[in-house]
Amino acid sequence: MSIHRAQLLLAAFVTVSLPLWAARVGESAQDFTALDSNGQSHTLSAYRGKFVVLEWHNRDCPYTRKHYESGNMEKLQQKWTSRGVEWFTVISSAPGKQGYVTAAQENAYVLQVHASPTAVLLDPEGKLGRLYQAKTTPHMFIINPDGVLIYDGAIDDKPTTDLADIGVAHNYVDAALEAAMAGRPIEVSVTRPYGCSVKYPD
Repeated sequence: MSIHRAQLLLAAFVTVSLPLWAARVGESAQDFTALDSNGQSHTLSAYRGKFVVLEWHNRDCPYTRKHYESGNMEKLQQKWTSRGVEWFTVISSAPGKQGYVTAAQENAYVLQVHASPTAVLLDPEGKLGRLYQAKTTPHMFIINPDGVLIYDGAIDDKPTTDLADIGVAHNYVDAALEAAMAGRPIEVSVTRPYGCSVKYPD
């Protein structure tokens, strides 16, 4: 199968469940099915019983590059997937727009930066991104084992492109997962995401 045909299949495969408005923290997260960069299908409801992280990604966005060039995002992925969290990087950039990649390009990038998400979900039609109303790259969501959205927002409290800020930032995602997995309340469950706008289709 050609890469072009594979991309067309990926674009057609993302399916979502009604309703089409984004869940709020404390509500059931919307189910979806999407193909990853290796052609494997993932359905959110199949991961019931586990924590799930959705990370919106654009490798050409300087805010995303901050977290990858510093190794911050890769460290988070490694830490939490090793503890049983399912981590999905999601790319909703449309063809011809910043951050769009083919499956082969993304797989090469993952190896290059030593990223370790569970999978990278390709969403070139923006269906999954719009379902969750993902606004920026990065924009982070955490879903608990009961399928409830428990965090929606920024990765941390330093909305800059400065790599030096990583060391002094309060990482909301890390803190939320630590609290939730320990059975404690999450102190900050909703924040304003920062970064580049998601490059949806026109």
